Amino acid sequence: MHLHLVDRYRAGTSIAHRLDPRVKILLVLTYIFGLSLAPPGAWASYAAFFGLALAAAAFSGLGPTFAVRRSYVAVPFILAAAALPFTVPGPTVLSLPVLGWAVSGPGLVRFVSIAVRTWLAVQAAVLLTATTPFPDLLWALGALKVPSALVSVVGLMYRYLFLAGDEALRMMRARQARAAALPAARRPPIWWRGRVAGRMIGSLFLRAIERSERVYGAMLARGYDGQSRSLVHFQMSARDWAALGAGLLLAAGCLGLQGVA
Repeated sequence: MHLHLVDRYRAGTSIAHRLDPRVKILLVLTYIFGLSLAPPGAWASYAAFFGLALAAAAFSGLGPTFAVRRSYVAVPFILAAAALPFTVPGPTVLSLPVLGWAVSGPGLVRFVSIAVRTWLAVQAAVLLTATTPFPDLLWALGALKVPSALVSVVGLMYRYLFLAGDEALRMMRARQARAAALPAARRPPIWWRGRVAGRMIGSLFLRAIERSERVYGAMLARGYDGQSRSLVHFQMSARDWAALGAGLLLAAGCLGLQGVA
């Protein structure tokens, strides 16, 4: 393997690392569910949830800004709600000078609220994957009675990302070896580069299908029956129960800042 960009786990001995993976999944789900219950414009609740994310980052030993720096991946998804300030009815707070579009106050509040909640939810997911090995996450999902077919699909998809990434790197290396460029030569036109990139993507897709069939055949030959098995098993301790209870109480307290039960 040469591609490690997908592996987000950071080894450590912090409190967050030592928690049972089932507890961490439940805490993250509770955190995201609490964010979804907070109404638009609940800025005090959002600030409290952000404080929880910073505290979790501190307990993980990764630094308070670890998740913040990696949560901007949510920006493209936030843009899906960019039309809300222009479509939600309400008093106009801003008018674009050229297009003449009116920005409503309720629409702007709703858009900013969605952006903040998405940003905070991604931070929780980042901390979960950074403090828990992926095989432990799969075991925890199975222990929480998630359908085994879904757990297997998630596990195979994650592992195959590395294989597809390595295949793409080999194709790019082969292209560079066969396309030497002179220092003073002009770059090929954009349409030519686009055609080459499209052919490479198509070739990668065909290779991925063929390789997935070979991998699945090898798994069947070794007795794979659709179940994801692990040699690691966890037992809930008093520390895990205390962390789960504290997380539930803190999430309820964050919602209580806006009078949401």
